[in-house]
Amino acid sequence: MKIAILAPLVTAIREPQLGGSQAFVSDLARGLTDRGHDVHVYAASGSEVPGVEVIDTGVDPRSLAGTLYRAHGTSTAESAEGAAPPEAAAAESAFSLACKAMGARRYDVIHNHAFDAPAVRHAAALRAPVVHTLHLPPDRAVARALSDAARGARPPAVATVSAFQASMWRRFVPVDVILPPFPRTRGIRWSQTAGQSALFAGRLSPEKGAAEAIDIARAAGVPIDVYGDVYDPEYSRDEIAPRRDWPGVAVRRAVPRTALWEAMADAAVVLCPSRWDEPFGLAAAEAQACGTPVVAFRRGALGEVIMDGVTGFLVPPDDVLAAAEAMSKVAGISRAACRDHAEARLDLELSLSAHECLYRRMAGG
Repeated sequence: MKIAILAPLVTAIREPQLGGSQAFVSDLARGLTDRGHDVHVYAASGSEVPGVEVIDTGVDPRSLAGTLYRAHGTSTAESAEGAAPPEAAAAESAFSLACKAMGARRYDVIHNHAFDAPAVRHAAALRAPVVHTLHLPPDRAVARALSDAARGARPPAVATVSAFQASMWRRFVPVDVILPPFPRTRGIRWSQTAGQSALFAGRLSPEKGAAEAIDIARAAGVPIDVYGDVYDPEYSRDEIAPRRDWPGVAVRRAVPRTALWEAMADAAVVLCPSRWDEPFGLAAAEAQACGTPVVAFRRGALGEVIMDGVTGFLVPPDDVLAAAEAMSKVAGISRAACRDHAEARLDLELSLSAHECLYRRMAGG
């Protein structure tokens, strides 16, 4: 099949990726290409997907910086519609350019991964069938755009990344399918031997819980490595900077995923103390692929990714002490069981098959 993938344009698709949706766009494109499909990724300038043709949309991701998603503030789509005119105009122009470029070629299916109302609106004019994967929590502007598109001549398919997220989005729009963004589990090295440190990986913003991860490790008396780049400057200044010099705390820049997986495989535990309803939980899935158990707050879809008591522990949201106590139990978790769970239920090949099934149905073949 000939497939076009529209990536989020707010950042380049290249290592180290800014977030899970960007990482999955790269994995999806590479996986579909490996299966013999002709894949084009339409992305912001500076993007690179090894082995896949990337179409430069000409969009400078810095021009869309004002539309970055904020879980505890204005969302991407709302900022693109109801915020300052320059931000709204930049988003409209960016997705108009991208969709015009896709419309100039013939595709069997077009798959949008950008969480922006303008992307939904402009994609509605394309001739090929369109899929929209919703990587983020419900948003009024995106929901309105999807509802409008559903009334068009060729209604798009709507996908979410977890059953939990589907239940949230179905309050606003019909959801056709769940397409989990599983990692390339079989390409990840895993270790039978646990290290001595905890690890946190994610953007430095309030919803991901980097500060809570440090507090949990400190309460448990375990050193921690924190991998992540500044996403919210105020949060980094107020919450991360004061903790940076605590004994046993190492705050590191984000690294390419292959390097992160090596660090995960060498860790005793990966912490995912999310402070929002996690749409999926890629770091938790990657950790188990590395053979490393996970301690997480029971929020969002993390219960779909982690087998409580088997591949890690889920504790009440925001309960730092409960998470610290759970860390004392991870030595009893089988690292082989973590890897087995990841291979059986969290592998990219499962997701690729689900995508192919949807694409064939939409293309009529």
